[in-house]
Amino acid sequence: MKRIAILVALLALLVPVVALAGPDAVGTTTGSAVDVPAVTPGHPTLAELADEVGHHRVAINLTWAIIAAALVMFMQAGFAMVETGLTRAKNAAHTMAMNLAVYGIGMMAFWATGFALQMGGMGPIGVFGGSEILNHEVSLTVAGHSFGLFGATGFALSGDAVDVGVVAMFVFQMVFMDTAATIPTGALAERWRFKAFAVFSFFIAAFIYPLYGNWVWGGGWLSTLGKEFGLGHGTVDFAGSSVVHMTGGVLAFVTCRKIGPRNGRFDAKGRPRPIPGHNVPMAIVGTIILAFGWFGFNAGSTLAGTDLRLSIVAANTMLASGAAMVTAMLYAWRVVGKPDPTFMANGMLAGLVAITAPCAFVTPRGAVVIGAMAGVLVVAVFLAIERRLKVDDPVGAISVHGVCGAFGMLCVGIFADGRYGDGLNGVPGTVKGLFAGGGLGQLWAQLAGVTVNFVWVGGAGLLAWWVTDKLVGGHRVTREVELEGLDGDELGVHAYPAEEAHGDGR
Repeated sequence: MKRIAILVALLALLVPVVALAGPDAVGTTTGSAVDVPAVTPGHPTLAELADEVGHHRVAINLTWAIIAAALVMFMQAGFAMVETGLTRAKNAAHTMAMNLAVYGIGMMAFWATGFALQMGGMGPIGVFGGSEILNHEVSLTVAGHSFGLFGATGFALSGDAVDVGVVAMFVFQMVFMDTAATIPTGALAERWRFKAFAVFSFFIAAFIYPLYGNWVWGGGWLSTLGKEFGLGHGTVDFAGSSVVHMTGGVLAFVTCRKIGPRNGRFDAKGRPRPIPGHNVPMAIVGTIILAFGWFGFNAGSTLAGTDLRLSIVAANTMLASGAAMVTAMLYAWRVVGKPDPTFMANGMLAGLVAITAPCAFVTPRGAVVIGAMAGVLVVAVFLAIERRLKVDDPVGAISVHGVCGAFGMLCVGIFADGRYGDGLNGVPGTVKGLFAGGGLGQLWAQLAGVTVNFVWVGGAGLLAWWVTDKLVGGHRVTREVELEGLDGDELGVHAYPAEEAHGDGR
């Protein structure tokens, strides 16, 4: 009797396991010789249990994606505070207004055309229930190789695109695009006409960002370099070091070169003269908000609360930011003589940008190494851009987002440890970098992504700059408005009306 009792108990434990295995795990509906009832009469069938499990899995993933998107959206407040704090009081309302307006302008452009161009050919959204609505990728075939160019379904979220999976993907991708479109507002702060900013931002969200995003995330040609040409898993960017940050950084670089430095930024001999921001504490708080939102940025890019790798991603994100802050502080202390808090803030952001592409593919130790390198890199590049290229970037967007974004992409090809990414971009096996024995293929694919980003985003950005100039009659405010402050002339509202931030406007 004791043995029978033990056997019955074991069978009872196995029933849930069999139920989760699906309806074909027992012989009730597949023609098996043994016709055993799947469950006790009055209880759900195995098929119903499997459907329930699948429903809950999709619900968890949808919930996680929306929560992560909300975290990324809150980063807009962080950007606004960092950029405004690092610029002068007389332009505070103008800088804040650009950060507010880019959210709405970018959203409308991305809703109308950008999302469809980027994700309209991505194929089934497995984590959100397998929706196959985004199924039309416009491609070009050359010498037997397919090159995906852009998507062609989902414009304005109309028709079949009103689907829970598609709409969730739109929400998540929209806030990522908004981050890229925000980056140039800091680099061009204190001399960019609001009208020109608005038109240029529309072009970023409607065309420039979505096309490169398609090539990496939407099933386009960079993502298929592995499948088509044997270069690792193709260009891999887990959460946007290139798609988001390098795109914003390259746009910041080419537009800063076009608009020129602020009045008084360089002396007659071309030597840089500091123009301090008016509120360093605001910039520091903004940096902390950005670091908080970055958990949604990186860990959220699993798009699945059921993907347990998200804890590794979160830890790597945190470790890289801390390591970069420390090395930026120490390096700045050495080269400028003080542990400048603005370099500390940009160091933390540099670590976050650099880890964004490899965050799912490296160990925590690798994340610390990547962050530590990024912290030194961002300070050195900022000083070089200022002193050698004579480019005026008030917030350091070029070095933080552009250079460290490119660095993060290359880190995938170097540090990916081969523990994650099986089947990514249609290539069997996990993502392996150079140090894990993956050879040079993945590194070449990453280098291709970086190169294409610079060429496409830089070239398209210059074209959009020219078109905007023709449409609105110039990008830069007059010298008189710049000296007086943009708040009054451009917006009619001062951030600090008691002071009215006239003149030097500190």
